[in-house]
Amino acid sequence: MSTYPDPALLHPGNIPPEIHQRNAQIAQAMAALPEWWEIGAPTFRQNQREGAGVFPPVVFSERASTRTIDGPAGVLRLREFLPAQGQARGVYLHIHGGGWVIGGADMQDTMLLALADHAHVAVLSVHYRLAPEHPYPAAPDDCEAAALWLLDHSSDIYGTDQLLIGGESAGAHLSAVTLLRLRQRLGHCPFAGANFNFGLFDMSLTPSARAFGDERLFLRTIDMVQFRDAFLPGERNLLDPDISPLYGVLQNLCPALFTIGTRDALLDDSLFMHARWLAAGNTGQLAVYPGAPHAFFRLGDAHTHSSMKQQIRFMDSQLK
Repeated sequence: MSTYPDPALLHPGNIPPEIHQRNAQIAQAMAALPEWWEIGAPTFRQNQREGAGVFPPVVFSERASTRTIDGPAGVLRLREFLPAQGQARGVYLHIHGGGWVIGGADMQDTMLLALADHAHVAVLSVHYRLAPEHPYPAAPDDCEAAALWLLDHSSDIYGTDQLLIGGESAGAHLSAVTLLRLRQRLGHCPFAGANFNFGLFDMSLTPSARAFGDERLFLRTIDMVQFRDAFLPGERNLLDPDISPLYGVLQNLCPALFTIGTRDALLDDSLFMHARWLAAGNTGQLAVYPGAPHAFFRLGDAHTHSSMKQQIRFMDSQLK
């Protein structure tokens, strides 16, 4: 089954006034923040963790633990969450966002715990290497290694071979790349479902990404260019499916949920990838949130709660 949104959801006139007001407040607050490429990625990352921005300091959960596995460049860490009650029905391989430059596997514990407890899954979030210190292909190599490790160890450790994958923004991009790599390596898709949240799937930039402009609503056109240049230094073929999964051969992949807000610069990425996903013969759902900006999960509003419920329902529906 494929789910299309009501076209009215995409019309700017259907964004509630309070959402417009909230977005304007976010853009105004962010306008005073330094750019990561001006102060350096390490400083910006530390500022994020300390709450020197529009969000409070990062809160770490005592229920989180760390697994270490062999990665392409040495030890690779996985942040682990187990459901509060009962055995896990499946394992969710989570890949965090942040433009391949910022963010971290330990910066969304509340969200990952909610998924673990309500979808009854074990969650493993990948501490992949970040650009510009570690440019492409470091991040996708780490994510592929984590996926391959999970395939070998999930049944023994978690008692299930039912696997899900997903993430936010750059994490959705890396999830799609990982799926394409594993299907190429194994000849089939080993995951039962993919949870793509406001992902970037075209490094050459879709029309909505190019046209978004300078309003600092979490992600602007210049942000995408700066992130891309850090992740992909030098000359690259931006249409390579390992870089832009929108251009990949998408047949024989798992069911997917695409989540996007209409005030997100990456709106077209989800619209286009969802359409190509269906055209390739896969099943997919597209959840559109009027007026929601990039990374809207962190706002804790009605859109956040609605999306979390839909993600949980999707995960539950893909597990046997």
